[in-house]
Amino acid sequence: MGEARFQWLRTGRDAFIAMLAAIDGAKLSVRMETYIFASGPLGERFRTALVAAAQRNVRVRVLIDAFGSLYLPDAFWTPLRQAGGEVRQFNPLGFRMATSRDHRKLLICDDEVAFVGGLNVTSEHDGDGVESGWRDLALRLQGPMVVELAKSFEAMFVRASMPHGPFAMLRRSSFRSDFMGEGGKILLSGPGRGRAHLTWTIIGDLTRARTVRIIAAYFLPPVRIRRALARAARRGGSVELILPGRSDVPVARLAGQNLYGRLLRAGVAIYEYEPQIMHTKLMIIDDACYVGSANLDPRSLSINYELLLRLTDAQALAEAKEIFDDHRAHSRRVDRRAWMAGRTLWQRFKAKWAYFFLARVDPFLTRYQARRWLKTGVESSRRERQR
Repeated sequence: MGEARFQWLRTGRDAFIAMLAAIDGAKLSVRMETYIFASGPLGERFRTALVAAAQRNVRVRVLIDAFGSLYLPDAFWTPLRQAGGEVRQFNPLGFRMATSRDHRKLLICDDEVAFVGGLNVTSEHDGDGVESGWRDLALRLQGPMVVELAKSFEAMFVRASMPHGPFAMLRRSSFRSDFMGEGGKILLSGPGRGRAHLTWTIIGDLTRARTVRIIAAYFLPPVRIRRALARAARRGGSVELILPGRSDVPVARLAGQNLYGRLLRAGVAIYEYEPQIMHTKLMIIDDACYVGSANLDPRSLSINYELLLRLTDAQALAEAKEIFDDHRAHSRRVDRRAWMAGRTLWQRFKAKWAYFFLARVDPFLTRYQARRWLKTGVESSRRERQR
């Protein structure tokens, strides 16, 4: 496999060009996993490349989330299946719709090169994030970690066809693990009881942090992370957040704004990205940076299947800081006094209710559905045994 190599792809447009080139050059296998795959010009370009790969006897497998790709007709994949490719939907929807989703984004070609990040295959992501399209980020990597990423895809591809009801939230998770490789490690996370894997890994870094730089498309971290950020700022550390000034999910932006006041008072600097919708997910904590699919919100941290890389490679870290600076150059800093004085009662009310729904109601309903489904399954099994 050779030594680890990392290349940042700083816009969706750059990432898609590199991904399509990797598919075109594949000789043995293509594994593609994404939350949203949309029909349209970009989706058709990817399908054409995948079909061409299958026609030259490359093993092509695609995994999409059934809810995220809800509006993609199954017939879209007919040309790929006819060419010998395989396509699966993760956690197909039914009457008892499960709430744990495959939110990962991953492309692996020939077990030699992989792409991770926050990019879905949609036309909105196909731009530079300044003049057009959403602002997003991906990472191209080579080296030993690629094989481990391939193994994680295999596990998800098998898991896609298994019964995956909400009771997964109540079982002890079997899909939380780390793999240490050259230049960093892979963090895998999925639903279930037990230690909140991603949350505690991030907190472990924040506990000692002197410099924190976070870009978050959806910012609704649990109280432990919020406290760790505030403590880092209060003990004299530099803590900067870049959050969306425009969002594809306005209620998520409102919910995040409910946290501004207490963070600003603690000394955290908050910026809002202005040119386009921002979908970037990047954290830099001292000498480590995180990139991948996970947002800083309850769904990513405890409900969905997610994939993050925690990198310690010096060159990758230096470029991550440049990416943060570029985002900040296109952002407006939130002034603490103006923010506190300018918020109307109605604005504060909306933010509190948005926060209550996304941080409290949504996770509660997920777990409630899990308990009801588990109870129904136990009762059905008991009746079956009694017959």
